Formats: sequence, C-alpha cells, structure tokens
Amino acid sequence: MLEVSGLVAEYGPVRALHDIDLTVGRGSITAVLGANGAGKTTLLRSLSGLLRAKAGSVRLNDRDITRHGPEDLVRLGVAHVPEGRGVIVELTVEENLRLGGLWRRDRAWLRTGVARMFELFPPLEQRRHQRAQTLSGGERQMLAIGRALMSRPDLLLLDEPSLGLAPRTAAQIVATLRRLRAETGLTLLLVEQNAGTALSVADRAVVLNVGRKVADDEAARLAADDRVRRAYLEM
Repeated sequence: MLEVSGLVAEYGPVRALHDIDLTVGRGSITAVLGANGAGKTTLLRSLSGLLRAKAGSVRLNDRDITRHGPEDLVRLGVAHVPEGRGVIVELTVEENLRLGGLWRRDRAWLRTGVARMFELFPPLEQRRHQRAQTLSGGERQMLAIGRALMSRPDLLLLDEPSLGLAPRTAAQIVATLRRLRAETGLTLLLVEQNAGTALSVADRAVVLNVGRKVADDEAARLAADDRVRRAYLEM
C-alpha cells in the first residue's frame, strides 16, 4: 500500500531524516521504533503532508503523493493521529467525532460511524455529550483515534498512542487496533516508544536512529535480536 523511497526531511538547516526507504503492506501493522530524536514523528509528519519532504518519494497505492497536502491525503485515505491526543476540547465527544467525518459529506455515515466509534470505545459513549476537556488522558486518546477513523481511512498513522497512559488503558487501545485490522483490513503505521508493546502487535518493524534506518524486519525477528534490542530499543 505504501512505498517510501529515499525520503529526506529537514527542519531548517537540520536534516531529520536521511534517505529513508520503507514499505508497508496492505492490511499490515508496521511499527516504527527508536529513541527520542530518532526521527519517528518526523517520518509520520512527512507521510501525512504536515512536513514537505526535501527529497525522495512517497507512493500510496502506486500513486505519487509526495507533494500532496494533508487535506488531499485525507481524501485519498490517509489519517494521522499525532502525538499528544489532540482533540478540540471545547467540543463535545460526539461533535469531535462528527467533525472527523464531515469531509465525506455522507450523512448516513455520520450516524452509523459515530455509533461504530462508541462500539469500539465504550467509555466515549458514556461521555458523548461532555466536552472533551473533561475526559481523562486515555479517553482523549480514544477520541483522537475515533475522530481519525471517522474519515474511513485505508492507512492510519499513529504517533505514540500509549504515551502517558496507564498500562490497562494502553492495552485496551492496542486490543482495539488489533480488532480493527482483523475486521476491516485497516493498514497501520505505528510509532511507539514502548518497543515491547509495538512488537507484540506489529507484523513488521522499522528501527530509526538519528534519522537513519538501522533495522527493518519482521517484528518477531527484531524482538529476538539481542543486538538491536540493546543498542536501539532499551529492551
């Protein structure tokens, strides 16, 4: 589904990504791992159009999307949940969800989609009329993911979905991601600081270090690679 070739990204004079090659298969979960500053978030920002690539190419379903902006990419089936559980706190839970599906101009989906998100994330239904600012950190993360899913993406980019969450809540979110992949064939590219969590759910994993790819293999093989675990994953 996704093919990244020679991707270079910069913040002013600082090069954050160096010639990154990456392939994500349809219906798979691919984890992007590495320490802070490895370039994981920059990679997702480049793929979602928030950061213009300096060089290289990105292809989605064999279509070049390298120069597309975020709005175009949403229409093409890419949704991005950035780090930080960004929701509109002044809006209610239901309003945030409906906002995620508005661009589709499909009133039937706005009804059935919201119901589907409440089925996936039961705590949100109990708070559907509450403003997002009243939610816990875990509930905000559920809402951020649900709002992205309301655009009915083919590819979901997730940046640190378990960051700062209680282990039980993080496990619930991981279980939901597994379920989504199994039921819908959704493709996920997952950035995670917690390598153990990411490798337990992913089919494949890529390891970045200071903006360079240092490993790319099946998740189970990387989990068993002592050299990679000690050098880059703190496992």
